[in-house]
Amino acid sequence: MLASVTGSITSFVSDHGVYAVFALMALDAVFPAASELVMVYGGALASGALAGQHVVLFGTTISAPAWAFVTIALAGTIGYLLGSIAGWAVGFYGGRPLAERHGRFVHLGPDQLERAERWFDRYGDWAVLLGRVTPVVRSFVSIPAGIFRMPLWRYTVLTLIGSAAWCFALAGVGWGAGTGYKHFHHAFDYVEVVVVAGALALAVYLVLRRRSSRLSPRA
Repeated sequence: MLASVTGSITSFVSDHGVYAVFALMALDAVFPAASELVMVYGGALASGALAGQHVVLFGTTISAPAWAFVTIALAGTIGYLLGSIAGWAVGFYGGRPLAERHGRFVHLGPDQLERAERWFDRYGDWAVLLGRVTPVVRSFVSIPAGIFRMPLWRYTVLTLIGSAAWCFALAGVGWGAGTGYKHFHHAFDYVEVVVVAGALALAVYLVLRRRSSRLSPRA
């Protein structure tokens, strides 16, 4: 059964490329859809390693492997972000009653919801960012974030950072496997700089925010 599911996913990505990556990652934001496999296989597709397969966007074939990589990674990032916002809206407007009645359809029963609440209570803002880069957990963050009334703007920023890191990293694994590590490392050294800079900026923001909350007068 696992081989059948895996084959179906890779065939879907092979047949529909960017659009399949976008759709599957949007689905993965609320229901596990093998995002690891989707992005790694998408990265291999972008590298040109799959005979006769190319990245096509709006009818135009992207022949340069580096741009094909960026296209696949962005498709996954944007798809996941939009799916995450939709999941947040479901949780925000449906609340606990919706999760209690229909949560089983997205594997979000009472036990899972309770664990999600403990996760948010423990990590606060970090719950979203950590959740987005944690296998399996990443699919069970969106709806609880809405239920627990996390502000949309903050949720969106943290989701974007986490999903971009996840999608670019996994697509990079597939792309690098297709082109060879040395070529990959040479072409995308700047990605490491961007990721480190983004992580540092986020850390500074969270530290300043926590310090500000401690210093603010309490009623």
